[in-house]
Amino acid sequence: MANYPTPHINATPDDFAKTVLMPGDPLRAKFIAENFLEEAVQVNSVRNMLGFTGFYKGERVSVMGSGMGIPSIGIYSYELFNFFGVENIIRVGTAGGMSEKVKIRDVVIGMGACTNSNFVKQFHLPGDYAPIASWELLEACVNKAKELGLNYNVGNVLSSDTFYGDDGCLPDELRGNALWAKMGVLAVEMESAALYMNAARAGKNALGIFTVSDHLITGEATSAEERQNSFTDMMKLALETATVL
Repeated sequence: MANYPTPHINATPDDFAKTVLMPGDPLRAKFIAENFLEEAVQVNSVRNMLGFTGFYKGERVSVMGSGMGIPSIGIYSYELFNFFGVENIIRVGTAGGMSEKVKIRDVVIGMGACTNSNFVKQFHLPGDYAPIASWELLEACVNKAKELGLNYNVGNVLSSDTFYGDDGCLPDELRGNALWAKMGVLAVEMESAALYMNAARAGKNALGIFTVSDHLITGEATSAEERQNSFTDMMKLALETATVL
C-alpha cells in the first residue's frame, strides 16, 4: 500500500525531483520557484506549505517549505525521504550570527548541527550523536561557493528548540548563545539537526545553507521582506549545488 499522499503532502513520488530545496518559509519556496525555476509547477499546498517542481539549467529540482522548528521539518523531511523517493534535501534558511567570524548577510554552510533538542532520543542510541551534513553535498556546495566568489563560512550551527530563551537573568558569559559560541558554533537556526538525523536514518543526503539575517553580537538585523525575497546568493548556491548531484 502506498504511503502517499500523506496528511501533509498531497502529491506522488513522480511530482518531486531527486533534490529538494527546503526553506522554512513557504513564501520563500514560491519566490525561488517563480524567480529561478523554469516550467515550475505547484505540487503541494496542504496547510499552505507550498511546494514546486521545475528546472534549473536543465536539471529537475523541487522546492518546498518546511515550516519553523525541528518537529515541522522532521515531518516534511521524513516523508520526502521515505515516502516520495527524494534523495537530497538542501535547507536554505536564515540564521543568527553567534561568532565574530561571520557577518550579517554572509553565507554559512552547516558542516554539523549541534542541538538542544530531544529529537535524537527516538533512535535509542547508547550515547551522543553528532548530526552532520552529507559529504557529497558539502563538498559540492563549497566548490560552488568558491566559483561564485561568495563570502561564506563552513562550520557548526546550533539547531535550537527555543527562539525566546529564558536565560536573561544570567550573566552574559553564562547564557546559552555565549556557551555555544565558545565552542566555535557560527550561527543559530531551528531545523537542521532533525534534517541531518532523518537523512542519516534513511540513508539519504542533507545539507543546510544559511544567510546570516541578524547578529547576536552586533545587534544588526534584516527585515522580514529582505529575509523572504532578497537572500539570492544562498538560493543560487543551493541551486548550483543541485546541478552537480
